Amino acid sequence: MAASKILIAQGGGPTAVINQSLVGAVLAARRFRGVDFVCGARHGVRGIVNEDLIDLTQETSENLERVAVTPASALGSTRDKPDVKYCQEIFKVLKAHEIGQFFYIGGNDSSDTVRIVSEEAARAGYPLRCMHIPKTIDNDLVGNDHTPGFPSAARFVMQAFAGANLDNAALPGVYVGVVMGRHAGFLTAASALARTLPDDGPHLVYLPERTFSTEAFLADVKAVHDRLGRCIVAVSEGIHDASGTAIASQLAKSVERDAHGNVQLSGTGALADLLCDEIKDKLKIKRVRGDTFGYLQRSFLGCVSDVDQREAREVGERAVQFAMLGDRDGSVAIKRTGQYAVGYELVALDSVAGKTRVMEDELIAASGTDVTDAFRRYLQPLLGSDLPVTARLRAPAVAKVLNSAR
Repeated sequence: MAASKILIAQGGGPTAVINQSLVGAVLAARRFRGVDFVCGARHGVRGIVNEDLIDLTQETSENLERVAVTPASALGSTRDKPDVKYCQEIFKVLKAHEIGQFFYIGGNDSSDTVRIVSEEAARAGYPLRCMHIPKTIDNDLVGNDHTPGFPSAARFVMQAFAGANLDNAALPGVYVGVVMGRHAGFLTAASALARTLPDDGPHLVYLPERTFSTEAFLADVKAVHDRLGRCIVAVSEGIHDASGTAIASQLAKSVERDAHGNVQLSGTGALADLLCDEIKDKLKIKRVRGDTFGYLQRSFLGCVSDVDQREAREVGERAVQFAMLGDRDGSVAIKRTGQYAVGYELVALDSVAGKTRVMEDELIAASGTDVTDAFRRYLQPLLGSDLPVTARLRAPAVAKVLNSAR
């Protein structure tokens, strides 16, 4: 095997375990005799075109292992969404540095970048192996049972709502928590696993896979509040009306847009405020509070699924094995088997690139405001071990003396 040079980059939103994939790939590559150089690009594809590279061959294994258990993107990331011209510039740099294998850790857009670069290399007749390593807390990559980063973010969401439920039970009112998820509601749905007892929240779960009606939402909240004296709501940032218009932009007086022209959703905190205002104004409930989880979900230190860590490491390792021992480019996909085990397959880049997975119908309750037992069975093994347990006081009431008639 001829000596080979490898380049690795990270793109898109950071996660709690993305560095496991980075380190898994670096250490696996360094074990191959044919690899003589492994470098990383700072801040994703932008670092490639700027030739802002670091020599990962010189990192100690001990330090790499410390980085592996550190959340967020150690190489830095980018929100750049390369078109063909941009990818041609990426390819020029890869060729100039005589890179033989290109690994990009990221989500949907990152897989599309890998696809275009792969096609450019093939068109030029340059021997470049291109591999996409999956990552996204949204869990919206097609062809995957689940995606590294999602289980840890789901663990955070579940625990956050469990805590919110305890708070809300102590001081009753309405609580609205807005969770990331523009098109896919997996992360918001994870809140449902916060329940231990029948009256635990979240009592209502709203996902972007279903049309959202403000009138129906208010009726749902009123019904729960009338029954329990309180109500906890989990809602995806991407909820929309029948026309597909985001509720955040529908209710807001003005909207912000990101670099790609997408309406800013949970990042502004506007949706939680808007829904809370609707509840206060229309239902006249005084104690109403809202939170936007925002970036907290992505890289929360100390709230990481051990299952997620292990699998994130393994997708990095398998990507290198597929690249060094296989004969095609692709995206590593996680496949579930048995009670709970996973295997890894290399799937075609064009089967993943630019596509979005959403929650399957069998995972969403017929009411549209909850999940099914099938979803609970799907998510439970991903959350990892040592989940906290809550309890309630069970002591009997003391008989009244002065107010015995009440």
